[in-house]
Amino acid sequence: MNVKSIDRKGNEATIVVEIDKDLMENGVNKAYMKARKNIQIPGFRKGKAPRKMIEALYGAHVFYDDGLEEIFPEVYDFAVAKQDSFKAIGRPSLTDMQIGEDGVVTLTLTTEVYPEVTLGQYKGLEVEKAEVSVSDAQVQAELDRMAQNVASTETVERAAQMGDTANIDFEGFDNGVAFDGGKGTNFDLKLGSGQFVPGFEEQIVGMSAGEEKDIDITFPEDYHAELAGKPVVFHVKLNKVTVTNVPEQDDEFAKDVSEFDTLEALKADIRAKALEQAQKQADSAFEQNAVEKAAENTTVDMPKALVEAELDTQMERFAYQLQMSGYSMDQYAKMMGGDVNTMRNAFRPAAEKQAKISVTLEKIVEVEGISVTDEEIEAEFKSLAEQYQLELDKVKEMVPMNEITGSLTSRKAIKVITDSAVAVAPKAEEKTEE
Repeated sequence: MNVKSIDRKGNEATIVVEIDKDLMENGVNKAYMKARKNIQIPGFRKGKAPRKMIEALYGAHVFYDDGLEEIFPEVYDFAVAKQDSFKAIGRPSLTDMQIGEDGVVTLTLTTEVYPEVTLGQYKGLEVEKAEVSVSDAQVQAELDRMAQNVASTETVERAAQMGDTANIDFEGFDNGVAFDGGKGTNFDLKLGSGQFVPGFEEQIVGMSAGEEKDIDITFPEDYHAELAGKPVVFHVKLNKVTVTNVPEQDDEFAKDVSEFDTLEALKADIRAKALEQAQKQADSAFEQNAVEKAAENTTVDMPKALVEAELDTQMERFAYQLQMSGYSMDQYAKMMGGDVNTMRNAFRPAAEKQAKISVTLEKIVEVEGISVTDEEIEAEFKSLAEQYQLELDKVKEMVPMNEITGSLTSRKAIKVITDSAVAVAPKAEEKTEE
């Protein structure tokens, strides 16, 4: 093979490459061998027609397109992947093919290329970072949650009161006709929770187990169209009344729910853990904001292929999350009133943002001369093996080396940004006059 010319304009490169007769013949013959089993011409059994006979009937170059596909990996590696003047992204497109009388094939390939990236300021950035704190109310909320987790329930033989849980059967009627969505059986309703329309829960108060009654309700005007503002009747049967016994929050409670002997010690632990978590979140937000700010300062004409590749990654990640929840992408898209293309377009702005961050980090790696050691690579493989509980050799087979090195160098680039960033207090929100 011989690369005749390379012409780069912006994010696109055009490569003209000559393929010698022997290499092309090898590809064409492979294509013929694959195709002949499905070809039948008069005088020959199916799959036995000679190549020259087929070419005589259908044209001398009938197998050239498929032959080119056979040798394309070799062509790509030589003519595109190994070029020093550009880094190809995506799959090149064939824009022209000329076959000379001597059998030499001249191809014109066009490919998107990695963009020219000009960094702006990425060191010493001023980035907002809030001071973290944990309020007494947050600590109390966690104590309340822990108390609810160990609370017990008890069925009581008395009339229902606010705060009780009423187990009910109910059915709603509009002018004597049952309406969709208005029926339930053995439904546990916490009285005072506001789960049902206004006025419903209040009329359960005073009922006893086994009692039935009709409850008159008028739906709010902002309810869904079919029932908005309508007066309806719910027939309700109260099956049982239960109360939740929440333990008192004292030293004994602390002993029951933790390793601490006193409530004060438990509170201190809750505060410390909440403060640690809040600090991690603040640090993570600071890092993300610093990286985004560095990317905003970068000048680059982003190739479509890089954005589409990032978009593919984000869609695949989201599809996996949906799968874990028992949904497919199509099902979720329909529930949201669209299709997969609609969802892809919704993800596009985030993909464009992330793609710019990625090229910014790669440029910082280049400018800063960032590299990784064999020891760091090995440690990363071991970390992945432990995380996914796989054999080390299996992880090395599954995860390409360039992904590991790319991940490690990107982290170091992020550290360059964040270590030099200056934390500043968030700006006070401006109050708008009503």
